[in-house]
Amino acid sequence: MKRDAQSPPRRRRRGILDDVKVEATQYGDKKVYSVGSFNRGVADWLRRLPTVWVEGEVTELRRNPRWQSVFFTLKDPNDGACLGVTIGRVRFDALRLDLTDGERVHVFGRPELFEARGDFRLRALSLERFGLGDHLAALERLKKKLAVEGLFERKRPLPFLPRRIGLVTGNDAAAKQDLIATITARFPAARVLVREAYVQGPLAAASMIEALQDVSSAAEVDVIVLSRGGGSFEDLLPFSDERLVRAIAACEVPVVSAVGHEQDTPLCDLAADARASTPTAAARLVVPDAAELLERLERSRAGLARGARNVLERRSGRLVQAHERLRRAPALAVERKRARVEHAAGRLRALSPRATLERGYAIVRARDEIVRSATAVASGDEIDVQVADGQFGARVE
Repeated sequence: MKRDAQSPPRRRRRGILDDVKVEATQYGDKKVYSVGSFNRGVADWLRRLPTVWVEGEVTELRRNPRWQSVFFTLKDPNDGACLGVTIGRVRFDALRLDLTDGERVHVFGRPELFEARGDFRLRALSLERFGLGDHLAALERLKKKLAVEGLFERKRPLPFLPRRIGLVTGNDAAAKQDLIATITARFPAARVLVREAYVQGPLAAASMIEALQDVSSAAEVDVIVLSRGGGSFEDLLPFSDERLVRAIAACEVPVVSAVGHEQDTPLCDLAADARASTPTAAARLVVPDAAELLERLERSRAGLARGARNVLERRSGRLVQAHERLRRAPALAVERKRARVEHAAGRLRALSPRATLERGYAIVRARDEIVRSATAVASGDEIDVQVADGQFGARVE
């Protein structure tokens, strides 16, 4: 309907987009903006806002050397409000803050809107560490307390071939199925007992404790895997709950913790008997590779066969040598006896008086007695002289 030319004009209400040059399409008395125009207008308006300081806890920090920017979420610890933050990677690295999830920071920047996707975020120009976040500080205090009590010291060996494997996990089909698939692929005969529990939120710790106790009391369960996929710092907080940590330390069955990613270290990792960086790595810890076992068995079988053949060959050689020694033993014994007899005969011959006579000596007797001194005879005495080949008589002059 057209307005009467004589009626007073209406006062026009100005909006955000009226101050910027954004094209709109007129549909009757309606001015309609496209999504792109709307986003450009809001983004241009946001760029006019001044820079501000914002305080919060760092969560979901993501940095990649190939990315131009570093991304993280700034969370209000009081009411849980979140704000996405982005900062240039070169500028972030130059600050050398080595930030981790849970630390409280002051961020200086200005709000902006990523026009292509309509994402609102804070473009950071600078960061300052405010101190440890409430959660991180509490975890550090709890970690020191439990360490003093010795809850992190017991590390039991995992069974080589568990009769039954207990799995405590959430209802996340991907993480659960990946773990089960890896276990069965490595060792098809493995038996897995699965107990689902809450792994996020205020009920998670109590739910996991109940599932852990249920699985540990089941028949033939020799090892338990506590598993959850990746998540934010807040998502993994139940795995640092003091009740759960104590339940893991008191569990009668060895526990493997496979929570989050490699960089995540909840307190349950320290209390468990073994830690796996991923659920797939946990599967490699709890069961051996059947194909590798068969290969090792085949190598062992071949080694035993070679060993038996080598032993048989050595024993056969020794038997042949023993037979040869036995065959030659009588002749060797007679030869040794003959040599000893000849040696004794030689010594006897060397000591015989006849041997002395053969060297040119003579035995002199007077009145049937051997003359040992010149004073034993007198001139004119008859003597008998024995030499090597006979004897003859003589007179002393």
